[in-house]
Amino acid sequence: MENSALHSLDQKLTTPVVIQLEDITKTYGMADTEVQVLKGVNLTIQEGEYCSIMGTSGSGKSTMMNIIGCLDRPTSGNYYLDQLEVATLGDDELADIRNLKIGFVFQQFHLLPQLSAIENVMLPMVYAGVTGKEREERAAEALTKVGLGNRMANRPNQLSGGQQQRVAIARAIVNRPVLLLADEPTGALDSRTTEEVMQIFTDLNQSGITVILVTHEPDVAKLTNRIAYFKDGNVIHPYLSPDDLHQAIAT
Repeated sequence: MENSALHSLDQKLTTPVVIQLEDITKTYGMADTEVQVLKGVNLTIQEGEYCSIMGTSGSGKSTMMNIIGCLDRPTSGNYYLDQLEVATLGDDELADIRNLKIGFVFQQFHLLPQLSAIENVMLPMVYAGVTGKEREERAAEALTKVGLGNRMANRPNQLSGGQQQRVAIARAIVNRPVLLLADEPTGALDSRTTEEVMQIFTDLNQSGITVILVTHEPDVAKLTNRIAYFKDGNVIHPYLSPDDLHQAIAT
């Protein structure tokens, strides 16, 4: 038993860190209208983790997601993504990082209606400079991975909500990012489709992709391996197991 525990600790210590947040604050407004949304957040997520960020409305989880996704900058603190300090980078550099290192999945699918599924998935590779033939091959591979190998030519209006979210997931992973970041990805789906989409996230994580999922739904958060629970602008429970979530919410 002791040897097993030591082996587990050794694995944790040697696993590369994908996300490292150090004393992150975020303040909006000035003087009398100043509102501090994040109050010194510290959070580490290692390569290969399957983590949900959860909290009530106003807890700071959405602001934290924007910072993790390089969509916003912290007011103070350090943010390392894949060992690169990104908090102080310029707009062009942040755009490159968003395209190459982070795959985004949102509640609304944000697919272009005039394009087919495979054309939607190919778009991020255009900005990444991937050649035409490789773009098509990788897009087809990503769509097959999410179970849409037979729907590549369909446009969004010819797909169900769940299928559109699958296209969005394929688009998010096609540039082989170090992080898959999903913001309320099941919010527009029914319960059966939610289970199907969450299984895709689980399968992608088991294939080695680091997944961070932002949600307010306990039933969705419990399907991940780790829960970081936000309250009043800080992480009050950085490493909850799904079994401990109910008790943490109650307190």
